[in-house]
Amino acid sequence: MTIRETFGDVITPEQVFQVSARIGAEVRGIALGGQLDDATIARIHDLLLRHKVLFFRGQDHLDDAGQEGFARRLGALDPHPTQKVVAGSASILELDASRGGGRADAWHTDVTFVEAYPKISVLRGVTIPAFGGDTIWSNTAAAYENLPQWLRQLAENLWAVHSNAYDYAAQRPQASERDKTYHAEVFASKVYETEHPVVRIHPETGERTLLLGSFVQRISGLSRTESQQIYDLLQSYVTAPENTVRWRWQKNDVVIWDNRATQHYAVNDYGDAHRVVRRITLEGDIPRSIDGRSSVARIKPAA
Repeated sequence: MTIRETFGDVITPEQVFQVSARIGAEVRGIALGGQLDDATIARIHDLLLRHKVLFFRGQDHLDDAGQEGFARRLGALDPHPTQKVVAGSASILELDASRGGGRADAWHTDVTFVEAYPKISVLRGVTIPAFGGDTIWSNTAAAYENLPQWLRQLAENLWAVHSNAYDYAAQRPQASERDKTYHAEVFASKVYETEHPVVRIHPETGERTLLLGSFVQRISGLSRTESQQIYDLLQSYVTAPENTVRWRWQKNDVVIWDNRATQHYAVNDYGDAHRVVRRITLEGDIPRSIDGRSSVARIKPAA
């Protein structure tokens, strides 16, 4: 069976291969694109909600336009608020390890420093090193479920301030001067700050997920020292190995993840080798806490 022979067909259980018990599935025999039928798109969406991350090998037919065409079927495109898109595209962000900002080696959920951060990310492998450069994802719903009852109750009453302006050098002491400059002059060129609930309700599954990651600057109402201690404790459940899946990239792989129920980390273990991936994010909703309160933007620069 070739990938072309099942183009547009509804995905069968035999095409879905679970990668780990709590997160991740590889889908085989599907050529992604904007022309996929509605039933296949609906099946991909359902699988994404269940497995949190979906992996597709061999998508060599996709170019930038094809990636955007497919992404549009899953939602409205949501370009990065501070970084420029690839020329000729509407929303594609290129992450090139040879340029500033290309090594995302910190646990994070994409763009949580804005109110309605992206719901889904679609990432395509363009240039993959011969070794290293894996990405790890974590299931933040499973992390919440693993919390002891007393820690759940604490987390459910906490709010955290997320921002794209932070001490980059302190958080990433091994970062190059190029990356530090890029963060200051591009990534944080417009400062955003948003207060989110530490536990949010997933708008489609109803699951409770931990909303943390490296954009968290402090826990509201706590000192910086207290914030860090609480953050480290909760984050340890997110990054517990049994809640994670690790993907060894090949050229032309496409990975889709539910950004409302995951964190991820790009492993920086490929030295000076060239690594390029291209990402699209899709518009999300404003998170709500378990008591129904919505996230609030504290700093939102003018358009």
